[in-house]
Amino acid sequence: MSCFQAIVIGLLQGVSELFPVSSLGHSVLVPALFGWHNLVNGQSAVESFYLAFVVGLHVATAGALLLYFWRDWVAIVRGFFRSLRTRSIETADERIAWLLIVATIPVGLTGFLLEHSFRTLFAKPLAAAIFLTVNGVILAGAELLRRRRGVPSAGTGSAPLQASGSPFGAEGEQPATVPADRRLATMRLRDGLTIGLAQILALFAGISRSGVTMAAGLLRGLDHEDAARFSFLLATPIILAAGLLKIPDLFGPLGNGIRGQILVGSIAAAVAAYLSIRFLLHWFETRTLWPFSIYCILVGASCTAYFA
Repeated sequence: MSCFQAIVIGLLQGVSELFPVSSLGHSVLVPALFGWHNLVNGQSAVESFYLAFVVGLHVATAGALLLYFWRDWVAIVRGFFRSLRTRSIETADERIAWLLIVATIPVGLTGFLLEHSFRTLFAKPLAAAIFLTVNGVILAGAELLRRRRGVPSAGTGSAPLQASGSPFGAEGEQPATVPADRRLATMRLRDGLTIGLAQILALFAGISRSGVTMAAGLLRGLDHEDAARFSFLLATPIILAAGLLKIPDLFGPLGNGIRGQILVGSIAAAVAAYLSIRFLLHWFETRTLWPFSIYCILVGASCTAYFA
């Protein structure tokens, strides 16, 4: 792997991990389109240098997420331990902590058991192109169903309140401007579980983790801005755990000869991820998933025809 390839794949990972267009799908399709067959073969190999490289990119992307949302995570971690001490969920931070835990468990268990099988079977150009098309259909379906159900549009900040017992005001009361943490805290734990279950689809190369979690969030009553924020918070422990679990690969035989490329690619991924977060949170204040849906369908269908 050259440094140029490392930078390209690093930038691609940093952007596509957070944009709802599938980082895994693009990390398969782009090298295949450029003729970088050593990287394509490495994606689906049982063991390869490319796996060690991707580990570094995941850790860098998770680092960018932690840096951007560090204040949120400090409050969430404090809320978690406070809820353990009081054995109750009373504040927004406490509820968000448990929402994230409940949403992380399904994909954590599934990924631990099946990630290797999914990667070796489906991390191939044709399969990735097909699933990228499916990803576009999922995003479009979420937008259509959201509109049909009358769910709030982008940037309205009007997720439904809990029926009773909410620490955020009487039932039905909600100020015109409600802090994002309080809006997210109106979700029920089963809503978090539903969003977490949707993440399992992202084990298929071409299905976007952020895309399916945003789609599920929209259908559970969040607006686009809050669905994106919850998706990014939820992605942080998953991406970080996936990277740290395999970080010994960086220092083993698989990392030999490419540690410099890993460093360069990781820096590129971290910078791209941080800028992507800023852009997307601003985008979803007033805009929807439709452009990403159209992109995935067009690119996925074109690549399916090309690799078929």
